[in-house]
Amino acid sequence: MVNRSRRSISATREKSIKSYFFRWETLLIILFIAVNLMNISISSNYLDLNNLLTAISTFLVRGFIALPMAYILMLGEIDISVGSTVALSATVLGYSFNKGVAMPLAILLGLLTGLACGVLNGLILTRFTELAPMIVTLGTQTLYRGIAEMILKDQSASKLHQSELFYNIYYGKLFGIPYIMIVFFILAIIFGIVLHKTTYGRYLYAIGLNRRTAFYSGVPVQKVRFIAYSLMGLICGVAAMYYASWMGTIRSDIAIGYELEAVSMVVLGGISAAGGSGNFPGTVIAIFIVGLLKYGLGIINVHSQTILMILGIMLIVVVMVPNLNFYRLSPQRRMNKRSK
Repeated sequence: MVNRSRRSISATREKSIKSYFFRWETLLIILFIAVNLMNISISSNYLDLNNLLTAISTFLVRGFIALPMAYILMLGEIDISVGSTVALSATVLGYSFNKGVAMPLAILLGLLTGLACGVLNGLILTRFTELAPMIVTLGTQTLYRGIAEMILKDQSASKLHQSELFYNIYYGKLFGIPYIMIVFFILAIIFGIVLHKTTYGRYLYAIGLNRRTAFYSGVPVQKVRFIAYSLMGLICGVAAMYYASWMGTIRSDIAIGYELEAVSMVVLGGISAAGGSGNFPGTVIAIFIVGLLKYGLGIINVHSQTILMILGIMLIVVVMVPNLNFYRLSPQRRMNKRSK
């Protein structure tokens, strides 16, 4: 009896150690270390603080979009219009400034444009609930990009760095830390707290797990969805502002592929593409993994299309892993898991 008890305790302890080492966040940290070691081997200047901060600032422009994308995927949905939303928001900002609008007002117009795009997505999806988010946002992706092209045609909105205020939005630093990093981490903390500590966050999980059950439990499903898409639009406006401040020149064909990168970051971070599971810290770690991986591949002159292919493969593998674990179960346990 005593020996059986000892074996039980030993098995439990071994199981807890295994579960700790195979937690998704632990694997992400290992992957984060591996990416950094790869980059160190590629470039002797990788650990130079200025170079590293510059690299981080560059991918955080795209990392902003992953924050609200986590909410969208938590719902079991997707928004593929984000790249076009960034392009249109940046276009409105740059075009307004070039036409003589004061920079603070031009920034506000860019942010409002992003918000308007998100609101339109949210209105369509919550008014016509039978429509698939992927199809709707595919349509608005084309719409927003088309409007940006109509505004700028073959031209570009330039001379944005003539405004010192606007230049410092991206390039400014506080005690050596870029403003963009400070703003990103503030937003990441807010998004994480909202997801894990508020009623709205619980609603996101509930809808992602089972929308019908959530509705009959009193969850305001359409309101929650509308807020998520509106937030996505607003944060795309923020990303557009930082992109414009970074580059100083805007064209209508910017931000292509941002949707794939944002989804890759979120899914790699452990939030299920099917919705209803995952946590926010993993998303933040994954933003840095994907960003630093792209930076390292860029150092050795890997073509941008090849990098997108690598991200696509990574996304497929990450989505497959939970299913591989599922099919390793016995038929009876599989049936029990499906019935839950």
